Amino acid sequence: MRGTAILAAIGLAIAGPAAAQISDDAVRIGILTDLSGPYADSGGKGSVVAAEMAVKDFGGTVRGKKIEIVSADHQNKPDIASTIARRWFDTERVDAVLDLPVTAIALAVQQVAKEKSRTVMITAAATSDLTAKTCSSVSTHWTDDTNALTAGTARAVFERGGKNWYFITVDHAFGHALQKQASDVVTALGGKVVGTSRFPINNADYSSFLLQAQSSGADVVGFAAVGDDFTKAIKQANEFGLMTGKQTMTGFLVYVTDIHALGLPVAQNLTFSEAFYWDQNEATRAFANRFREAVGIMPTKNHALIYTATLHYLKAIDKAGTDEAVAANKAMRDLPVAFFGAQTRIRADGRHLYDPVLYRVKTPAQSKGPWDYYEAMRTIPAAEAFLPMNPACANSSPG
Repeated sequence: MRGTAILAAIGLAIAGPAAAQISDDAVRIGILTDLSGPYADSGGKGSVVAAEMAVKDFGGTVRGKKIEIVSADHQNKPDIASTIARRWFDTERVDAVLDLPVTAIALAVQQVAKEKSRTVMITAAATSDLTAKTCSSVSTHWTDDTNALTAGTARAVFERGGKNWYFITVDHAFGHALQKQASDVVTALGGKVVGTSRFPINNADYSSFLLQAQSSGADVVGFAAVGDDFTKAIKQANEFGLMTGKQTMTGFLVYVTDIHALGLPVAQNLTFSEAFYWDQNEATRAFANRFREAVGIMPTKNHALIYTATLHYLKAIDKAGTDEAVAANKAMRDLPVAFFGAQTRIRADGRHLYDPVLYRVKTPAQSKGPWDYYEAMRTIPAAEAFLPMNPACANSSPG
């Protein structure tokens, strides 16, 4: 009997900590997003809803502990974002932060998460530096990065006849990176960059740039811009007849909400690659219809990736038996990712690997109804889209 009691006590000692590894008896997930600015449609309220949907689908608890979603507006300012993240981690006991549109914001919060050894899952910001340079064992990057958005897209468009390119580029580090990475692929494949026009952020008039692109003889006009700058340039390109002309119009960071705002008569024939489109398969349609009932729009790739990342994080906590960041992130890397019918994975450096798809925006005549906007042109293998892993990131540490 004494031996049995000792064995039972040992069993409790082993099982007890695992059951108690959920800090503060709750898992708290913070959605740090743009609730009121230019990225409110691609993120915003929809980001919060997507995370809540994942929690509901997981069952509402993990290892018997409740799951809570909190949210805040970073106002597109890195200092505000990092201040919120520190407060969440230090006083509000938030275990993980998601979303993070805008590169500077993602880099700032990623650094805070490293310092505090908390989980950060980046589903919106696109710079490849998040895994190539600033990787850590508590950080994962889920969305298309600048290499996937440009290199994969440029190769796919090149193979469809786009040999000579003209770039209309926002004069900012992000625009420069998009143009350089696409140009490197085009020239490596034997193509040419026949011209470039650069414009300031919040530019109003693109006419001179568009006329130069139109007369350049380029097969492809690449718009290395995002948000309002991108949509304004596309509207004016349509006015000059470029969207229905012989040249291929290519974007790099494009959301379905951008196309919805532009309308098919304006955006038709635009090409770009995407991580997610609502009408890909039964799983994407089922998620999209639920999301639209709650939010009123179809989900963007950011919304879809927040849902996927949240669900995967909860599975990882369940597997690891803890929400401690390093252990949970190791489990995230060990487990396959369920990505709407595709089985994808997270590499050791935190890069989510999947096969993006090159799409073309349908003409009004081709569309069968509301939000029926994309035609799939080519699947881009992950090996073409994403950079090889930086060996220094293979065993990255939290700090």
